[in-house]
Amino acid sequence: MANQAVYLTKKGRKKLEDELSYLLDTKRQEVANRLHEAMEDGELIENAEYEAAKNEQAFVEGRILEIDYMLASAQEIKRRRATDMVLIGSTVVVKQDGSSSETYTIVGAAEASPKEGLISNESPLGRALLAGKVGDDIQVEAPAGVLNFRIVKIK
Repeated sequence: MANQAVYLTKKGRKKLEDELSYLLDTKRQEVANRLHEAMEDGELIENAEYEAAKNEQAFVEGRILEIDYMLASAQEIKRRRATDMVLIGSTVVVKQDGSSSETYTIVGAAEASPKEGLISNESPLGRALLAGKVGDDIQVEAPAGVLNFRIVKIK
């Protein structure tokens, strides 16, 4: 199976590298210590702490694998200068019918954070914006219905 590209900004890559380092250097050892202590408590079959520690260990190891995959498949999103078309890495100012303008930066799904104005290129709005130009009207299918936006500016 071919690796699908994971789009990350330099800041997003650093955040994942920091999380991976924490998981490998600190969290993994904490969980191992919890497992060891739980095993010393005797009967493992009915030991809730042992089960909780094993579940946490599985989560930590799964997250390590996930981050490894993302970093191995990462393609860096370069800060883009204003162009006439929306691309991954573009910052876009849009105006929704009757609302004030909103600004979004198109990033990969791994670092999307709508509260911070970072939207995924895979989200409905992100997909609709890609390849758009200033003045374009776009429609986005949302759970609340169809939303209409106009691209005001590309930075």
